[in-house]
Amino acid sequence: MLHEPAAKLEKDNAASYKSKLGLKLFFVYGLVYAGFVLIGVLRPAWMGVRVVWGLNLAIFYGFGLILFAIVMGFLYHLACSRMEDKLNGKEEKQ
Repeated sequence: MLHEPAAKLEKDNAASYKSKLGLKLFFVYGLVYAGFVLIGVLRPAWMGVRVVWGLNLAIFYGFGLILFAIVMGFLYHLACSRMEDKLNGKEEKQ
């Protein structure tokens, strides 16, 4: 017995937009992460400096990276959903 897809797959007219946006966000995150790595390699003493709320730079920057990735994921989803609706002909229900 063959298992069919649960949803009907159609052509995604927004695929090119989504891949370009994904690459842009990847490089933005990569630059921010590279800053974290460079500080750790070139100025490791800076990682121990207290910056906010008694947290050192390593902890603050690390949690910032995690939150930044989550926010970027939500923004990516929002932008891609809007572009899919626009290019694939789906209109908003009122």
